[in-house]
Formats: sequence, C-alpha cells, structure tokens
Amino acid sequence: MTGHLWLIGPRPAGLDAADSARGAAGPADAGRPDGARADVQVSCHHLLRGPYTGLGAVLRALVPGQYQRDHALVRRHAIEILAIAPDLEDVIGAAPQTLTSVASMKEQTRIYPPARTRRLAHGVVDFLLAGPADRDRPLTLSFSEADQADQTDQEFLAILLRRARPERLTVIARTSGEDLPAELAAALDRYARAARLPAAPWPAPGPDTGELVRAFVDADGTATDPAEIAAYQAAGPADRAALHDARAARLRADDAPAARLGAIPYHLEHGSDPAGAGGAALLEALDDCFAAGYYHAVLDYGSRGQAVTDPGAQSEQYWLLTGRIATSLAVLDRPAEAEKLVMELRARYSRPDIHVITGYSLAMMYTRYFPPERKDHHLAKAYINNAIALSSLWPDPVDRAFQTVFNENGLALIEMHLGNMPEAIRLVTEGRERLDRELAPDVYLLHRSVLIHNRANVLAAAGRLGEALADFDTVIEMDPNYTDYYLDRATIRRRLGDAGGAMADYDTAIARGFPLWELHYNRGDLRAMAGHIEGAIADFGRVVELEPGQLDARINLADLLIEAGALAQAAGHLAEGLRLAPGDPRLLCAKGRLAAEAGDPGQARRDFDLALAADGGLVAALAGRAGLAYEAGDMDAAAADLTRAIDVAEDPDLLYNRGRVHQEARRWQAAADDFSRALRLPGADQDELRAQQAACQAELAGLAT
Repeated sequence: MTGHLWLIGPRPAGLDAADSARGAAGPADAGRPDGARADVQVSCHHLLRGPYTGLGAVLRALVPGQYQRDHALVRRHAIEILAIAPDLEDVIGAAPQTLTSVASMKEQTRIYPPARTRRLAHGVVDFLLAGPADRDRPLTLSFSEADQADQTDQEFLAILLRRARPERLTVIARTSGEDLPAELAAALDRYARAARLPAAPWPAPGPDTGELVRAFVDADGTATDPAEIAAYQAAGPADRAALHDARAARLRADDAPAARLGAIPYHLEHGSDPAGAGGAALLEALDDCFAAGYYHAVLDYGSRGQAVTDPGAQSEQYWLLTGRIATSLAVLDRPAEAEKLVMELRARYSRPDIHVITGYSLAMMYTRYFPPERKDHHLAKAYINNAIALSSLWPDPVDRAFQTVFNENGLALIEMHLGNMPEAIRLVTEGRERLDRELAPDVYLLHRSVLIHNRANVLAAAGRLGEALADFDTVIEMDPNYTDYYLDRATIRRRLGDAGGAMADYDTAIARGFPLWELHYNRGDLRAMAGHIEGAIADFGRVVELEPGQLDARINLADLLIEAGALAQAAGHLAEGLRLAPGDPRLLCAKGRLAAEAGDPGQARRDFDLALAADGGLVAALAGRAGLAYEAGDMDAAAADLTRAIDVAEDPDLLYNRGRVHQEARRWQAAADDFSRALRLPGADQDELRAQQAACQAELAGLAT
C-alpha cells in the first residue's frame, strides 16, 4: 500500500485502546486492507492520557531508540518532545528552560499563545521526518480513536498528514465516523485514502458479569464492547464507584504522569467521591494544561469539574475552575462567553481576591480580546482601577506589592491603547522598581522580565528605539531561551538600520526554538531586501510549509521564484494558494505576472482583470496591466492604469513608468512633470530621473524653436 490511509469504522474487537496508548510496537492492524504491520500503533482517546495521548505514546515508543542512534537530533527537538511526553526527561535529559517554564503556579503571569500547540506539532513532525533514511520501507504510524482525541492530537494529525510524504512516513488514522474538526477532516479528505470497514462481530459474552464490569472500568472510559457496556450500566452504583477508585489507585501507583491528565481524573469523577477527589483531580489536570497552553483541554476539564462541584460549599474549587475556563475562552477568541462566566463569578462571590482577578480579566477583554466594535478602553480602565484599588488593601505586603504592580501593568497596556505613552512607560518602570525594592531578588522573576519586555514595547511604540533596544537586551539576558524576544529585538534593530544584528537574532531564534513561521517570514523579507534570493526563497518556502494559508509569504515566494526563472514552481505555489483562497486578488495578480513572464500576455491580462475586479485599487495589478498595454503600444491605456495606481500610492517608480509612457506618446511636458514629481519622493533614482528629465526638456526646447 502507498499513501496515507483513513479507516472508518468501529474499533475492532480485541484492540485494547488503553494498552495501545502506551505506545508499544503495534500488532498487525486488524481490518487494514493489506494486513501490514504498523511500526507503532496507538490510541488517541483523550480519556486515556488527555492532551497528546496518541502523539505522546508515539514519542515514548520511538524517542529512546532514536536517542541512541542520533543524540543530536533528539536534543535539537527536546523542547517539543518533553512538552508532549515529559516523562522522557529521564531518557534524554531536560529541555532548555525559560522563566515561563520554571515559574511556579503562583508566579505564572504569562500564558502561552494558543498557537504554541501548532509549533509543538511542527517541531515533532520535523523530528519524525528527520529520522533514519536507510529504512527499507516507510515508518508507519497508526492512530486509532482519532475522532475521540483531544484537540492537540487532532491538530498534530492534520499537520502530519499534510507534511509527511507517504514513501517516507505513512499515517493510518482510524475513526468511528466522519464527524471531525474541519482541519483534520480536510487533511484526511485530501491526503488519505478512505476505507470503510464493517463492524467485526464481538465475541459472545462470558457468564461472569463482574469480569465484564471490571473490563469496562479497566478500559479507562474507552470501552466499546456492547456486553461490557451493558454489564457496567446494570451494575450497582457503589460497585461501579469502588472499581473506579481501585483503578485510579493502580494508575497512581504506576506513577504514569500522563495518566493524571486522562484516566485518573476520569475514574475519580466516577468514583466514590466525585466532588472531592474527582473535582481536585480535574482541577489539577486543568492547571497543568492551562500552564502548558492546552486550552481546549481546560474547557473539557473545567466543565466536568463544574458538574461535580458545589459553588457554595466548594467556592475555591468552583471559582478556580470557572476562572480558568473564562481565560481559555478569551484566548481562544471567544471573549463574549468568557465575559458571561466572569460576571457570574462577580455576582456570586464578594471575596476581594476574586474581584481583583475578575476585574483584571474584564479589563483585558475590553482592551485586548474583544473585536474592535466591542473594545472600550475607558471601561477597561475602570475595571483595572477597581482591581488596583482592591490590590492596595491586600494584607500581606509581598502579595500587596505584586498584585498592585501586576494590575498596574495591565493599566499600562490600556494607557498605551489610549495613546498615553508617557503614563504607560511610568507605570511599568515604577512597577519594576517597586518589585526590586520590596521583594526578595529571587521571587517573581518572570513578572519582572515581563515588565521590562512591556516597557520595551511601549518605548518602541513611542519611537524611543535606543531605549527599547536596551530593554530588549536586558530581558534576553534574563531569559535567553525565550525565543520570541529575539523576534522583537530584531524588529527594533531593523528599524535602527542594523540589518546584521536583526539577521543574527532571527538565526538565533530559529536555531534555539521550535518552528515559528513568523521568524522565517521576517528573515525571508530581510534576505530578499539584501538580494539573498536563494535564502529568501528557502525561508518563504518554510513559511508555507508550516502554514499554507499565509498568503503574504506565498505571494512573496512566487514573486521570487518568477524572478529566479523557476516558473513551474511559482505556478504550483500560486495554484495551491488559489485553492486555499479562491479569487484572492493578490494571488491573481501574481498569476498575471507569471503569465506575462511566460510570454502569455492574453492570460496575464485576464488575470490582472480578475484581480482588479476583486480589488480595483490593487497597485501591483494596475502596474502589471499598464506594462502589458505599454508592450502592446497602447500608451493611453498604460497611462490610465498608472494614474489609478499613483492615486492610490504615490511612488517614484510608478511616476517614472508613467513618465516613460508619456515620452513614448511624445507628451514631453507631462513626462517632465512626472520625473520632477518623482524626484521629490524618498527612494527615487535621482540620476536616472534627472537624465530623463533633461531629455524631456531638450525635446521641449526643440519644439520651442
């Protein structure tokens, strides 16, 4: 068999999801059309191990052997490997640490962006595709229960299906049906061959009903055997709860860290103490996932925790669950739902600490997370000022200092959004000074670094680039493995004209961190400006490999390929772009440039016309169509399109081109006027413009005589 495979149908009898989640080498795939053996066969069911149930099992199966063969490769991907399978630290050693990764829950004041899981997935795909090249057949990975997986596994599978060439790594994905998230469904439809499998008959149940109930419980929530399900449903509640308690105890004794995010909370919420032990286990799993940036899992644990928690008798547990859900909803671009939960907490409880935290949350929603039509920076300021007032009354002096500074940092963001840069700078500067003055030097290091980073950003927004650069230098010295800082510093260095320093920052971040398309985009842009076309093509190609929907990178890549004469490659990238974004005017414009370069002016004209029908002010399409008219000798049409383009963007090159059109039409005064106008603009080619201007003046002088 060649190509990825999508098996649609129930899990075969005898395939134990709980066992396959451990990541052992897989048996022959029951039900596979060719009966071939998968190198690793795992279950992705989220109730087993939570986020990355399937991928974590794959890594546990492959990494130890790969570490023996290629120590450097594994260490290069240690950050993503250990984020997904932390128990492998005993095998490969610790990953490079950041202040964010080592901060305690109390001192954790930065949350990861939702896109972090995509970065992790891309890093692991890079690792898998860089494995041994001397295999006599593809590495074959089989993932069952993909439709029951956490969002992290489903996102990874979609990326793996898209990026893995089947002749090197073959993916087998099994689902019970076709109700899947859009990205995974699209990847399976496009990259995998679907095979619908009939249900295999289950063996006749034995006479021991107790064994059936035990088997159901031992499956950790993944049982599909009808006899086991029926026996479990018929068993007494106390008997079921006792079996769940016993299973949770065995899993804890096994000391499998990943089980704390899956099977253990599942069993405890169905055990004899769902509100106590169950709620506590769900809150622990929620906190771990919140710290890791697994926000869809937070929503799952949070809703399950709320279901077993009494808001009155267990107020601490309830508000922590609800607050984490609200923050996760906000960062997942669902702030309206988050606001409702936060307002519920404020209405339910009168505790000052809850009102401080929820006040900050509401302020961030109104200044940051809500869409533009709902943003209200003045309302945000009212909420944050209330939080600051309550923070100043905190009884413990350390907590009082931290809470006040933390909320004033939020106020600084609001002031920046309101355009009050001096006040924003004052707030973050004095906040850092207060923490240094009132707190021990080894506490809240993360938040101290956040304050410096935020001040650097405000200084940059205020145009104080030298001071901003100094702050970025300081924060990188404090937290050298947090690669986002290098991206920010590179931006400042570019604004200061230090292209070499910016390039060094991009190179460092790319070498130290997991894949981040923004780094490659910016480095590609800098390389293109420096004339390093081959390197720019590689970087923009990497961007669209990681995120095909990044159209700016795809258009830049196509332009560079056209410039390099690689027309077939450019055509392929543009076709893929138009598949993803049909009718996008920028892609149609690039397609027109490609047709013109290939010597097909008729197709080029049609593409430029389509682009301009979608966006009448697209300067590149107007300039491209003007070029075709000029080559065809239609100077009036060329001048008309260039005039429309200049009305949108006064550019010296456009004025120069229109001047040349006027010259061809012997409109010498109009040409001279365009060259004179272009000379007054930055970036103009002074020598060429003056030469053409002189030529026009000579023609005009000749006419006068």
